[in-house]
Amino acid sequence: MKNDGASVVKDHRVASHDEWIVARKALLAKEKELTRLRDELNEQRRALPWEPVKKKYVFDGPDGKEGLEQLFDGRSQLVIYHAMFDPKHATARTPWTSDAACKMCSFWIDHFGGITTHLNQRDVTLIAASRAPVDKIAAYQRRMGWTFKWVSTGDGDFNADCGVSFRADEIAGQKANYNYGVGGSPPLSELPGISVFYRDPSGRVFHTYSTYARGLDMLNLAYHYLDIVPKGRDEGEGGNGMSWVRRRDEYAASQAGACH
Repeated sequence: MKNDGASVVKDHRVASHDEWIVARKALLAKEKELTRLRDELNEQRRALPWEPVKKKYVFDGPDGKEGLEQLFDGRSQLVIYHAMFDPKHATARTPWTSDAACKMCSFWIDHFGGITTHLNQRDVTLIAASRAPVDKIAAYQRRMGWTFKWVSTGDGDFNADCGVSFRADEIAGQKANYNYGVGGSPPLSELPGISVFYRDPSGRVFHTYSTYARGLDMLNLAYHYLDIVPKGRDEGEGGNGMSWVRRRDEYAASQAGACH
């Protein structure tokens, strides 16, 4: 997990204030260009064509059985975080257990915090969905102190249709399609993702966007903070060493502030 973050800090170049301002302005120009490019990308994302959702999905949650249309909760925009939590396929290799959702997904879900109220004011409903039964989900939410809506997809087609759950034969034959086929076949029965839907005034529902893998980075505020500190993410080559991540109630008090 450990990369050369510590040595980078130890051996880092030191400059005068005037030199620092010159370097900072040069970086600021690149940051502004990235902001412009991000704005363009956001426009292109919103301009993607929509695909109609024709299949009738059924979810189980705190309000009982519901269809996809009901999950909007009276709003026109719905964001679903696909949390990896499938007790039937929990093994020593999976980042989830029979009683707890994936530790990495939990890291992302921790950021729901108080933002759901703000999103509601912008006509957006944000929820999570997993294959775990509703009682397992509810128990884990109580443990973590989360109050947002989290529904069970059960053994229905929703997860597979959204590209986040895979059959054993797909995995064995390396034919599972994750992130539109980029990066090869996944080794697990579940992987994370986010799907976005729109409901028009007539009640028709459309799938407007989905993102997976590193596409989820933009929705993890903690990573954005880590990206501006001297050591950065400090996760190893390529930023893929997430072995440091724990569910927030699993970090030992004696290790607070240190992951090495």
